[in-house]
Amino acid sequence: MSTPRTDLPHLESLNPHDGSRVGLFEQAEDRDVARAVEQAVRAQRSWRDRSFDERSEPLRRAATLLRERADEWGRLMATEMGKPLAQGRAEAEKCAWVCDYFADGAEEFLADQRVTTDASRSYVAFRPLGVVLAVMPWNFPFWQVFRFAAPALMAGNAGLLKHASNVQGCALAIESILHEAGFPSEIFRTLVIVGSRVGSVIEHDGVAAVTLTGSTPAGRAVAAKAGSLIKKTVLELGGSDPYVILEDADLDEAAETCANARLLNSGQSCIAAKRFVVPRRILPEFQERFVEAMAARTLGDPLDEASDIGPQARTDLRDDLHRQVRESIERGATVLLGGEAPDGPGAYYPPTVLTDVAPGMPAYDEELFGPVAAVIPVDDEAEAVRVANDTAFGLGAAVFTRDVARGEMIAAHHLEAGACFVNGLVKSDPRLPFGGIKESGYGRELSPFGIREFVNVKTVWVK
Repeated sequence: MSTPRTDLPHLESLNPHDGSRVGLFEQAEDRDVARAVEQAVRAQRSWRDRSFDERSEPLRRAATLLRERADEWGRLMATEMGKPLAQGRAEAEKCAWVCDYFADGAEEFLADQRVTTDASRSYVAFRPLGVVLAVMPWNFPFWQVFRFAAPALMAGNAGLLKHASNVQGCALAIESILHEAGFPSEIFRTLVIVGSRVGSVIEHDGVAAVTLTGSTPAGRAVAAKAGSLIKKTVLELGGSDPYVILEDADLDEAAETCANARLLNSGQSCIAAKRFVVPRRILPEFQERFVEAMAARTLGDPLDEASDIGPQARTDLRDDLHRQVRESIERGATVLLGGEAPDGPGAYYPPTVLTDVAPGMPAYDEELFGPVAAVIPVDDEAEAVRVANDTAFGLGAAVFTRDVARGEMIAAHHLEAGACFVNGLVKSDPRLPFGGIKESGYGRELSPFGIREFVNVKTVWVK
């Protein structure tokens, strides 16, 4: 038996509203992590043999707990990472939805598929892989986890969660919800460890696959480690979603939708609108409406029901966002709104609109993970599509136009992203696959496509 490590720093969560400590969490020793993996392996061997009805029962109870205690979970999210309270409640409700969706549909999604061949009987079967390690981010601390856990558990896998260090309270709350709902304790466990220890968990023979939602650098590191061990991965990484406003768009509706899409979760979303691509002919009218809509949102304490926008999750993240804004201005961007961090405590940043954004600026080239909008003027529709696709990312995109058929053609055939919307903000839905291309990752979550990511797609041939 290995000697326990005594040099492991505690993980601390700080309230981004005022910097006060929310919690201090002791890291798991290496031997405890190994024990959790080994217990999950053993538990999964019996869990995979349970019927879909048996697996669905605790998942439905988890949905009930999420709904009944949505205010409690919303307050936890508000204090640990600054999510406005109403949005936290909505996140808990959405987690309940994804639980119900896979509890209802998993058996159909994973039903054997008959194929006519020269055999007397041949079919494709979908069988669980084993233990799936999930490396999850702080921005949607409940949703990102349940989006992985609901399909993975219903497919017969076990789950291990390595959550972001600043939301350990949320991580342990999720574990408690699933255990209280009736899942065997070894089937889903939270590993309280820092990111630098993820590689050693991936190396454990008991881990069959890894899913990560997070930054592109983190995705590269996890994919490299898992790939070296021939282990399946699904990556949902960053995004710099373009919203293309065509000349015939309803500008009032487009401006309001774009503001909502940029400011949801205080701008901290991979699929938040980031770049707004606008023809010069309608640029003044759109900018006037857009700035008005952005300025109308209330920045404040996330526990105040009146707040639309809370603080950024950490002060270092707020400071990095401000650096991107300042560098963009120094390189020629024009500030239409915001652009200055307020005085006082908390990791707050105001709704900000930059225009005249062009290549070579952080606002054009990088992901802005906060309430900062980059308006990019273009000459025509062809240039708008080119600029929309001129990014290393490919998670979401949207187009606004009164010609719905034209918008659908652009979305379906020309925009390079995993989710393309017409006259609406990009959002995830349990019924639709979610994921990206290019540096936004690979693989899909949600829908029948998502539940099949962590199964063995097995051919069965009988003479």
